[in-house]
Amino acid sequence: MRKCVLGIDTSNYTTSVAIIDETLELVANIKYPLPVKEGERGLRQSDAVFAHIKNLPLALSDAHQVLQEQNLQVYAVGVSTKPRNQEGSYMPCFLSGVNAALSASVVANVPLFRWSHQCGHLMAAVYGAGAMGLLSAPFGAFHVSGGTTELVHAKLGETGFDALVVGGSKDLHAGQAIDRIGVALGLAFPAGPALEQLALAYQGKIPKKKPSTEGCYVHLSGLENMALKLFGETKDKQLVAAFAFEYLGDALEHMAKTYLDTYGDMPLVFGGGVMSNSVLRQRMQECFGAFIAPPALSADNAVGIAVLTAKQIF
Repeated sequence: MRKCVLGIDTSNYTTSVAIIDETLELVANIKYPLPVKEGERGLRQSDAVFAHIKNLPLALSDAHQVLQEQNLQVYAVGVSTKPRNQEGSYMPCFLSGVNAALSASVVANVPLFRWSHQCGHLMAAVYGAGAMGLLSAPFGAFHVSGGTTELVHAKLGETGFDALVVGGSKDLHAGQAIDRIGVALGLAFPAGPALEQLALAYQGKIPKKKPSTEGCYVHLSGLENMALKLFGETKDKQLVAAFAFEYLGDALEHMAKTYLDTYGDMPLVFGGGVMSNSVLRQRMQECFGAFIAPPALSADNAVGIAVLTAKQIF
């Protein structure tokens, strides 16, 4: 019987369960999205908790089937308990996963390891990019999503990643901007994939607007207004989508260049749901040779949580 670990993550928009075996091979990446009503731009925490409570039995049942089919035995359970490795970091939706993980570890009589959601994203990005060799030294890491747009100076530590925040957005997160623009254009939430398709279809010239910056920090709050003003003037959804991703690319490129000027030449890792976008991925790889996980491991998942856990016991 092969050994494995179980990872659980309950972010604001996805219920995730993952299985990693003793060789660090990904066995299962199970995800159930949380439902968002048409026209809405997000979920209240109470709704997210309720949705996770409904999704977790389904996801864990899927995981149980995989364990039986592949003759796997769980040796540890890992779970995300909070957004970041910072004092006071808290979000109710993670309590759903913690309760499920605690129950699973007690029933299986195996240890429970607690991590932050951000640490899971960073490990998923490193693991998914095939860059586990980076973990022996510090590196620059971007966590770009609907709930976070941060640049951290990261190094693997005992509790996940010691992540010093050195940059990011001062106001609106990148994923928030994408979803607000997309919903305003009539797209369903989350709007990223549909907005990406519109951007890829655009063949014309993209207007340039320089992001407001402060060192490794940027201001993204103006993007929504500029994009909607552009739509009001042109009624061209493809143009607006291309403009939005061009602006975000400029912002990320500025932060990355400023970081490298400050800390010296070192690897850059990009994680978070926004980095599922092919336009941004290609630009960061061309500009910096960045390490970026495939879309399934950039978006919310429990794979990073499972890898962190596996490294503790195998």
